[in-house]
Amino acid sequence: MKFGVIVFPGSNCDHDAYHVISKHVGQPVDFVWHKETDLSSYDAVIVPGGFSYGDYLRAGALAHFSPIMKAIKDFAAKGKFVFGVCNGFQILCESGLLPGALMRNRSLHFVCRHVNIKVENDKTPYTSELEKGEILSIPIAHAEGNYVCDNETLAELEKNNQIIFRYCDENGEISDEANPNGSRNSIAGISNKEGNILGMMPHPERACEELLGSNDGRDIFRSLTNAITDLAEK
Repeated sequence: MKFGVIVFPGSNCDHDAYHVISKHVGQPVDFVWHKETDLSSYDAVIVPGGFSYGDYLRAGALAHFSPIMKAIKDFAAKGKFVFGVCNGFQILCESGLLPGALMRNRSLHFVCRHVNIKVENDKTPYTSELEKGEILSIPIAHAEGNYVCDNETLAELEKNNQIIFRYCDENGEISDEANPNGSRNSIAGISNKEGNILGMMPHPERACEELLGSNDGRDIFRSLTNAITDLAEK
């Protein structure tokens, strides 16, 4: 089993993701520069948060033209796992690997704090160690986390159980007040129809140690590790 963490110019959560995979999940992991084109040696890739070059135009607007993105599309088409966090989520939407788009926060301000998210689907490669309805405390740090999509896309997401996480309050209630960025239907994370691609705005890699205020993100990475193992055994 081997993980790759994609590095764009400006990425600043690549080391966080590397730390979680190497120390908490205990699996081999490499940094992969965005100009690379070969992902054949990996079982899963993480597109981390932070920034990518060209974000001043629109988050992920230029990054999705990087050579690595064609490799990621081919990688995902083979059923392998692609996990995008924050800026990674934005890049996956820009590249068409996930539907919808991420816009400026409703407040038009950068937001950085812990939020609560509810597990909406526990039958995915990323949530098998979690329970439906479970509430996770995960930090956010973004200015463009406002997920938007048209009515048809939203209906498809709902129909196919592709909404994996929603923002909620500490009691699990979905409300406008608990939505930190104005995302449609309080969406915090979605998958593709096949379930092997996940994009989420909150940072689970920053919530894997109690010292940092929460370890609720750890089971997302453990779930992914279990999914890779199960796939290898088939």
